[in-house]
Amino acid sequence: MTLPLIAPMLATPGTLPPPAQDTRWAYETKQDGQRAVVYLPGDGGVLLRARSGEDITAAYPELRPLGAALAGTPAVLDGEVLALDADGRADFQLLQSRMGLAHTPGRAARRAAEQPVHLALFDVLHLAGRSLLREPYRHRRDLLESLGLAGPYWSTPGALVGHGERALAATREHGLEGLVCKRLDSVYEPGVRSRAWIKIRNMRGVDVVVGGWQPGKGRLTGLPGSVLVGQFDAAGNLRYVGNVGTGWTEAERTELAALLREYAATDSPFSPVPRVAGAHWVLPRLVGEVRHSTRTRAGLLRQPSWLRLRQDLTPADSSAFLPDDLG
Repeated sequence: MTLPLIAPMLATPGTLPPPAQDTRWAYETKQDGQRAVVYLPGDGGVLLRARSGEDITAAYPELRPLGAALAGTPAVLDGEVLALDADGRADFQLLQSRMGLAHTPGRAARRAAEQPVHLALFDVLHLAGRSLLREPYRHRRDLLESLGLAGPYWSTPGALVGHGERALAATREHGLEGLVCKRLDSVYEPGVRSRAWIKIRNMRGVDVVVGGWQPGKGRLTGLPGSVLVGQFDAAGNLRYVGNVGTGWTEAERTELAALLREYAATDSPFSPVPRVAGAHWVLPRLVGEVRHSTRTRAGLLRQPSWLRLRQDLTPADSSAFLPDDLG
């Protein structure tokens, strides 16, 4: 059977639905991995396509047995490829060592033996020759769960109907990336960023010390395009933790530019010195508050965004210190 190519439906950033509408929504854990539409033609084969449409099947050879999971029933499924850490949580940095290996099957096989991935399935789009795109999410979800797709490297994580506040609190308590809210009556909209699916990312606030900046381009010429930030380790060294390029108003960026010129320095305050092209260094005097989703295994902030300049704090007074397990 020739299966239809289907672009994945996308969620819109937002907040929890109003309490009065809570029971009209299902809540799924937001996974930090690589989105994949899975094609099972029913002949034992399997094809995985990334959000871009690229064939990524060869990057994940451990998922090939999924092709026989539904016997001869052809299907198109939606899911997320994850790399799990020792605590069973998705770790995007671990996954990065697997992504991009679709054209080097030998390396992919070796990495699969060392660090196998896990495929979390959350939707069924086509089954036994019938399109399910116009079926409501509630029906598609029931069908997906009835397929019993549980294997050594794939599963169908549960979805909670109602109780959105409790679900979101649980993701925060367990250090997970966030929550996806899906309206029970929503159809599947290929390639559309829909308000029928809402994603909520758990963001954390942290104090950082500015140690450098990179010039902006275009309309930001003459202003900082981003700042290089760090936190102190137990030995008192300023460790680079990331590059922040969003979150300012035009006035705030102009104010920051004046302060960066005032504290200009010849040498980097970071130890070790980060390899950042075109960096301008400053004395480590400015404290800022940023928000971020998670940290990489090396301690870098993921998806950092500037919140405010803490001119009321000096680095010594701030909480700009690395967590104990990263210091």
